[in-house]
Amino acid sequence: MSQIFAQHTLPIGQALRLVLGDITEETVDVIVNAANERLAHGGGVAGAIARKGGPSIQAESDEWVQRHGPVSHERPAITGGGRLPCRYVIHAVGPVWGSGDEDCKLRAAVTGALQMAHERGLASIALPAISTGIFGFPLERAAQVIVGAVVDFCATAGPESSLRDIRFTLIDEPTVQVFAGEFQRRFGDPP
Repeated sequence: MSQIFAQHTLPIGQALRLVLGDITEETVDVIVNAANERLAHGGGVAGAIARKGGPSIQAESDEWVQRHGPVSHERPAITGGGRLPCRYVIHAVGPVWGSGDEDCKLRAAVTGALQMAHERGLASIALPAISTGIFGFPLERAAQVIVGAVVDFCATAGPESSLRDIRFTLIDEPTVQVFAGEFQRRFGDPP
């Protein structure tokens, strides 16, 4: 069961929500998968999405890579949601810590996912803490980059963007606490 831990409405109307819960259970238009460039959904968030969503997600991912090659940080891939409650899954590739220029790569992955949802006219999206698992991106730094990329995207896209509900859906309380600290630092809202 998901729990909204904090929320903030941006001046142009987008609601940012910090959610403690399982991203595979979010009833949004699209969820973001923290993927690798080959879209091999074995472990972590990607493995959970592929298991719960069923074999169609991996099959569509394999087909995407065959047609387009490895997924870049800037341009994610998209598949159907399979058996998940969402319509789509955007597969965003975050950086491996130590690969160089990690902040820019993470920002590009988040922005690319938001742009893809915006281009398809989707209204709601849920994002995990991309790159903070086996890719080793420090959590506090990732929270700053991810929340900052979302705020900047919303400001650029403007009030006419279809994206109105943007969720940071995080599986454990320690991660939620770090993001709550970033919400408070950035927006002044108490968690």
